[in-house]
Amino acid sequence: MKRLIRNLGLLLALVTVSLMVTACGNQSLAKKNVLKTDQQEKTITWGVKADTRLFGLLDTKDNKIKGFEIDLATALTKQMLGKDAKAKFIQVTSSTRMPMLKNGNIDAIMATMTPTTERRKQVAFSNQYFMAGQSLLVKKGSSIKNVHDLNKQKATVLGVVGSDSVENVAKVAPQAKVLQLTDYAQAMTALKSGQGQALTTDNGILYGMSLQNPGYEVTRGSFISEPYGIAMNKNQKDFRLAVNKALKQVRASGEYNRILHKWFHNVKGFDYKEAAKE
Repeated sequence: MKRLIRNLGLLLALVTVSLMVTACGNQSLAKKNVLKTDQQEKTITWGVKADTRLFGLLDTKDNKIKGFEIDLATALTKQMLGKDAKAKFIQVTSSTRMPMLKNGNIDAIMATMTPTTERRKQVAFSNQYFMAGQSLLVKKGSSIKNVHDLNKQKATVLGVVGSDSVENVAKVAPQAKVLQLTDYAQAMTALKSGQGQALTTDNGILYGMSLQNPGYEVTRGSFISEPYGIAMNKNQKDFRLAVNKALKQVRASGEYNRILHKWFHNVKGFDYKEAAKE
């Protein structure tokens, strides 16, 4: 019996040490000088969406994530580290992106993320790289034409956990009911099955969903501006300055507009000038 207790004690001690080492490892990753490390490794690790058409969507044919943010992140990586540099992509969701950044699993987040006041308390942001506006996706022929109709009809609006979109709707249409899903794929499935009458998020994302689902359309106009910025840990000032410099250079070279047109040229009603605002 004593031997069993001794072995259990030893096992517990080993587990404790293992957890401490893991915690320390994450802490050191989060506190490393990201820019210097990336310059040495010629690689930047980006947290990106893999379920958001036009911005970041997993192509099951070759198992690669593709979209506007993927191409822009690649362009920024090469601008910052050289033409032979590599952009590494790790899938994140609205709820996992901040913890992964804090733990040092990724260097930066480029995942349709708006620099809200609350988020700025936790992380730093680059200059904006895409000007979006929040809107609604509804079934064609729906009686919901704008956010105020949600309020009048006490409709159920679908959103994604970790996004500020649902909170925004609650301010404008407090009578509407809210149902939050894990990701946009689940939210779209819920909309199709009638669990909600509208899906809300940024119009850029909704345009992609409407292309993928022809029976649905984006309501006209947006009710809140949602500019996107690249999120980084606050202690990475050198990295943030380098990202902003690269973003400015990519815009000036015309590469930014080329990437924007590549992904949004067939989106009906898309406003290039509005999206490209600095």
